[in-house]
Amino acid sequence: MILRNLLEMRLFLLHLFLGWVTLTPVSAQVLNSGLMNSDTGEHIGNLSIGAYLDTYFGFDFSRPEDGQVPYFVSMNRHNEATVNLAFVDIRYESERVRGRLVPGFGTYINANYQNEPGTLKNLVEASVGFQVFKEKEIWVDFGILGSPYTNESAISRDHLMYTRSFAPEYVPYYLSGAKFTLPLSGKLTAYLYLLNGWQQIRDQNRGKALGTQLEYRPDKKNLINWNTYWGDERSSDRPEDRLRAFSDVYWIHDGDGKWDFTSCLYAGFQNNLMDRFNSKVFWWQANFIARYHFTEKIALSGRMEYFSDPNSIQITAELQPPFQAFSNGLCLNLTPQSNLLLRIEGRYFYSSEALFQQTAQQTSKDKFWMISGITFSF
Repeated sequence: MILRNLLEMRLFLLHLFLGWVTLTPVSAQVLNSGLMNSDTGEHIGNLSIGAYLDTYFGFDFSRPEDGQVPYFVSMNRHNEATVNLAFVDIRYESERVRGRLVPGFGTYINANYQNEPGTLKNLVEASVGFQVFKEKEIWVDFGILGSPYTNESAISRDHLMYTRSFAPEYVPYYLSGAKFTLPLSGKLTAYLYLLNGWQQIRDQNRGKALGTQLEYRPDKKNLINWNTYWGDERSSDRPEDRLRAFSDVYWIHDGDGKWDFTSCLYAGFQNNLMDRFNSKVFWWQANFIARYHFTEKIALSGRMEYFSDPNSIQITAELQPPFQAFSNGLCLNLTPQSNLLLRIEGRYFYSSEALFQQTAQQTSKDKFWMISGITFSF
């Protein structure tokens, strides 16, 4: 029954998506902030070189004893001035060949790449691509790739809030495999991914995973993106896991004026040998983020979200009861220069159950997190 409902939901979303395609006119592109694809850096012929630095100081009022904000890999150090992510972005692009190398460092890398071996821990992206036909924009890229899942990547500069929502923290930030790009029209592009697995550079089993992406740009201010993922998730840590099915839809509105909006909805199922497609192995989330510009240099952002993982598929800490929580917050954005961004954010978490650690022996139903960040890029 659950599997049938998932398939019906996919068909409904596809029908809705295609309806938008047929009713909306063509126009210019808006940045897909779910990907690390903004065009920055200094250009020298076919080569461009850029850099990114994201520093922060955060204080979790639960005062975690290990100095790490639980449930997050981005900006996750408590009471410590440090670097979330720093990288150099080297790109090459000619008429039919392109390549990208992005070595990275910081607390985000330490937390998110801990299962990868050796120097692979420090590769945010490393890929090479070629155009299949001279007269058609069909591309194949291979290597370590940016992930299309959810409306937020690891690059805080491109997002309305400074910290990440629950949504991107529990989907792949990066992928390893092949990506096929197929433009279907001036406003619709399809992508197919053949992958090692769910956020894996080193493959954890013999199977491969399949991902799809439809990116629709109805006009210069809006982008709608629909992704799916299907893959065998068994590993030495979780040998009972089998098929994972996942789908997300997100919307990005760049108002080019006073208001910007983005929203993401996703759901996933994890099949395992103990409990095949039972509702207990279902997780989902929804978020909505808005930003209002007072001036060109000052803006205020706000977020509301809910995340539910009742059987600890994504949030694997030993929790009683299972993780289901709300979060909301406000973020002040200051842009003194075009390549410099200062932010101060307050974020409040709450749940009907005591999920947030206060001391080694005590948990709470809510907590508050304050954080400031300075981001520089060229």
